[in-house]
Amino acid sequence: MASTLTAGPRRVLRYSPWDAVLIGLSFAYALLLIATPSIPLIGIGLWWTANTVAHNFIHTPFFRARRMNRAYSLFLSALMGIPQSLWRERHLRHHRALHGAGRAGHAGLNHPLWTSDVAAEAGVVLAVWAAAAVANPAFFLGVYLPGYLVGLGLCSLQGHFEHARGTTSHYGWLYNWCFFNDGYHAEHHLRPGEHWTRLPSHPLADARSSRWPPVLRWLDAFSLESLERRVLRSPRLQRFVLAAHERAFKAVLRPLPPIHRVIIVGGGLYPRSTLILRRLLPDATLTIVEAKPEHLEIASTFLSGDVHLEHRLFDAAVPEPADLVVIPLAFIGDRDRVYRHPPAKLTVVHDWMWRPRGHGARVSWLLLKRLNLVQR
Repeated sequence: MASTLTAGPRRVLRYSPWDAVLIGLSFAYALLLIATPSIPLIGIGLWWTANTVAHNFIHTPFFRARRMNRAYSLFLSALMGIPQSLWRERHLRHHRALHGAGRAGHAGLNHPLWTSDVAAEAGVVLAVWAAAAVANPAFFLGVYLPGYLVGLGLCSLQGHFEHARGTTSHYGWLYNWCFFNDGYHAEHHLRPGEHWTRLPSHPLADARSSRWPPVLRWLDAFSLESLERRVLRSPRLQRFVLAAHERAFKAVLRPLPPIHRVIIVGGGLYPRSTLILRRLLPDATLTIVEAKPEHLEIASTFLSGDVHLEHRLFDAAVPEPADLVVIPLAFIGDRDRVYRHPPAKLTVVHDWMWRPRGHGARVSWLLLKRLNLVQR
């Protein structure tokens, strides 16, 4: 792979000139630690450095010269308070445990944990800690150590949720910009020796993914589907969401011409849009399109036979033979494409409060939700 990147016998960096950005940021972090140390800076900095600079350095050492890699490893050990050779061996064993030695993408995974390199790096860490503790014991005990433990906790949380339900990727641009494509985690485990700049070039079509970065992935417990199930268990919540959505639907539908056929995408566990539109458009034919048959079964308990149920995956790129299409907040697909190229003459899109498009109406501040009407 190195031969496909910038060539030249005098180049310092082994894989890519973009690694200079990571190196520069690690030195900038060191300067910040010296100038303005704090618990948040130490904790977040350790977590970020571990999952960007140190992680990429493990898999694709930045420098051509071994002595420069050794020097930089000593620097990272002092910066992070973790011997990097020990960190590297532990991390590569993690890859081997998940995929087997033949898939790990690195040689020498059976090295002993305690080596001369580990000893030297541990000595550097202890020397830095001893100097800090002697120079300012209150800072070391009251700021550095708490920040260090916060950083280790964030690293542990990150590692847990990267694999809690199988190796999982996150494709959000902001996280991958800030964390140098760390979100391509399933792709990284398939090709652990691939340089971070090339991971987006090999996306896995069947990769498990989450809308949340790893440290926020616990929010999946509060997913839209889990909230729907809570509404199912509470008649009071059902009445609230029906009333809030009905007001919004009335506002967006009031100026429209007659509507004869409606397709509601993802009827959901609680088919609020269908129940409302059946009242507001009594002469229209309503069809729920849902990819999960178990959801259709639940929705059918709230509906009579005058609503059609279709078990299929909705494709926003294919125009629908309907006057109105309703897109749910939990829509899986390119929502921006729906706005650019609506699947029907009239399309109502459930969206977050802060994403107004076209003619819209607020559903509820409590639900952080609105309806957007787009026309083609």
